[in-house]
Amino acid sequence: MARDVSDLTPIGSKDELMSWMAAGEKPPSAFRIGTEHEKFPFYRDDLAPVPYEGRPASDGRPAAGGIRSLLEGMQAKLGWEPIMDAGHIIGLAGPDGGGAISLEPGGQFELSGAPVETLHETASELADHLADVKAVAQPHGIGFVSLGHSPLWTRAQTPVMPKGRYKIMANYMPKVGTRGLDMMFRTCTVQVNLDFATEADMVRKLRVSLALQPLATALFAASPFTEGKLNGFQSMRSEIWCDTDKARSGMIPFAFDEGMSYERYVDWALDVPLYFVKRGDTYHDVAGASFRDLLAGKLAQLPGERATISDWANHLSTLFPEVRLKRFLEMRGADAGSPEMLNALPAFWVGLLYDQAALDGAWDLVKGWSDEQRQALRDAVPKEGLSATIAGRSLRDIARDVLALSRAGLVRRARINGSGADESAFLDPLDAIVAADQTVSQHLVERYRSAWGGEIEPLFSELVL
Repeated sequence: MARDVSDLTPIGSKDELMSWMAAGEKPPSAFRIGTEHEKFPFYRDDLAPVPYEGRPASDGRPAAGGIRSLLEGMQAKLGWEPIMDAGHIIGLAGPDGGGAISLEPGGQFELSGAPVETLHETASELADHLADVKAVAQPHGIGFVSLGHSPLWTRAQTPVMPKGRYKIMANYMPKVGTRGLDMMFRTCTVQVNLDFATEADMVRKLRVSLALQPLATALFAASPFTEGKLNGFQSMRSEIWCDTDKARSGMIPFAFDEGMSYERYVDWALDVPLYFVKRGDTYHDVAGASFRDLLAGKLAQLPGERATISDWANHLSTLFPEVRLKRFLEMRGADAGSPEMLNALPAFWVGLLYDQAALDGAWDLVKGWSDEQRQALRDAVPKEGLSATIAGRSLRDIARDVLALSRAGLVRRARINGSGADESAFLDPLDAIVAADQTVSQHLVERYRSAWGGEIEPLFSELVL
């Protein structure tokens, strides 16, 4: 998330919170695709992570710019508005809501894409961004690698970005789980944000995407390394989420309860503890406090302060379920990967959720699964990948059915590019994974054990973006 929402409109009731969500409803003709993806920057000469202020010359090594230099270079190249935090540039905002660049806590460099109509536009946006950021990074000797988990650096070696909200989160995370700091500083994801037409449409899409999020985790698994060694998982990023903060993450089984609605999600969100309340440029640390108290003007840490739309929107951005509801739905289950995989993730979900026949077919496939089965699948997937099973079937077999539904949905969408191709080709990397019965993680492990000779360093040349 590049920038915290700034809307000081006061709110005082749960109905207003529900109405804020419902305001995201759109007719299908106005549905858009917003893709977000992160990547790890590193210095090419020694594979060190890139700190915010760069590094000085030493031991014959030239000085090099850091994350600040990357952001300033991108600002000069794109002309986007800088986003500041206590005097530090920490992101860029494109014109008219047309995308943003932001930083994750450990310097992960993120593009939050503009809301576009087609996957062809998403692919063009990604290609343009990578060309721009590589041109800016090259003079500093910086490259980028896109995986679900930092493959080489310890947490102590990982830099810390100067963002106020991240300091508050970093202080709170060890109180509620053992892996929260790893999540913040050592993971990268690719997400897609998709629209809904009505409350009922939201509920159907939320249920289907929650049930199938473990399949996305398996298909996109790309994090088998930690600190230069095999970690025993196909998606270490997903495993980390299992013990980050259970109050604000997970499979939210209440979404499958009869009567699921905006109100039910709001009730859950109100019971998730706050991290911060922002007033002006100041982040007030209220970690563990209740949004219900803020809504009632009874927050002990800020006596008399009343909730605003900004507070609500910012609070929702600190909830981390496998699928997140705001004024759209966020698919959160996938590891970052190659450009082809970054384009495949939105294609997978657009084909399923933006075509009614595909959505109905996906619901028929998952509606018989119980809460216990869905949770068992989610728990198994980080290690087992496509071999994990649910209701007597492997995810490998389920993937074939789901990918067929998604591809048919994309064909029916019939969004054609200048070469006369529809959007379905963006699913080809996923079909190849299922056909070969080998995820990206499994392929990387094979390379590590054979061609790389048990060393991690070749990864940075083979996978550099």
